[in-house]
Amino acid sequence: MNLSKSVTRLITGVVIGLAALFAIMAGGLWLVAMVLAIVILASKEYVHILEHKGFHPSFRIIIASSLIFAAMAYFNRFDLVALVFTVCSIMAFLSVLFKGKQPYIANVATTILGFVYCGWFPLHLLFLRDLGSNPVYEGFIKQNVTTEGAGYALLLFFAVIMTDSFCYYAGSKFGKHKLSQVISPNKTIEGSIGGTLMCLIFCLIFGHALLIPWYHCLILGLLIAAFAQIGDLCESMIKRDAGVKDSSNILPGHGGFLDRTDSFVLTIPVVHYYLYFFVVNNFVDMFKGIFPC
Repeated sequence: MNLSKSVTRLITGVVIGLAALFAIMAGGLWLVAMVLAIVILASKEYVHILEHKGFHPSFRIIIASSLIFAAMAYFNRFDLVALVFTVCSIMAFLSVLFKGKQPYIANVATTILGFVYCGWFPLHLLFLRDLGSNPVYEGFIKQNVTTEGAGYALLLFFAVIMTDSFCYYAGSKFGKHKLSQVISPNKTIEGSIGGTLMCLIFCLIFGHALLIPWYHCLILGLLIAAFAQIGDLCESMIKRDAGVKDSSNILPGHGGFLDRTDSFVLTIPVVHYYLYFFVVNNFVDMFKGIFPC
């Protein structure tokens, strides 16, 4: 990579990073706006990639579903998950039924995959940001949201960046053994180990500052490092299967929004559920509450 491309990539990364940091700290509608903007642009890239494969997922249904998910997440209505998924899945079938484009089964399946992968998974960031608080609402404005959730979101944000950065650095320096020759030939086992170690160190330090017990920090570090890399490989798998190199070229030096956020897509829900069940709440007590002995 030449100097001008490196500078362009750095500037783009800094701008995106600062915008994300502001939205995470501000929370509320600022965070909703940022996540929805990424979801919409990533969904457009996803549809474009799948069209290269000969599939025609419904962009409108993916966006409509993501907007419903966003509203549900913003108002903390986790009780509506089953209803929303049912309605959105039926909408996917109806869209393909009345659109009349082949292949029907693949179009329904890729539409549902689209609003899960591009919408539901990343929108867990709204749930994560509200962990540890009981928000109330004045109209559409969320009140009484503590900074605890912001700390968790920042832990995730920086830990994923650490993983990605040190996977690249360690792989460039020491990489010899391919991690996934077919899906992503540039990634190495040495790079994966380097990124994982740095993620563990960061989570121990930052998690300690958030008063998270050390053993939870270690588990979080392993989960973040693992799913950040799995998420990267999953997006590479989709692009390789469709014969596409980058999801788009909208971000100078980074490709598209899917390329930039692929490490976060699976990691966000995994971290949210781990923190929710094992750190913020006591899973054993919750289990007893559901199934009293």
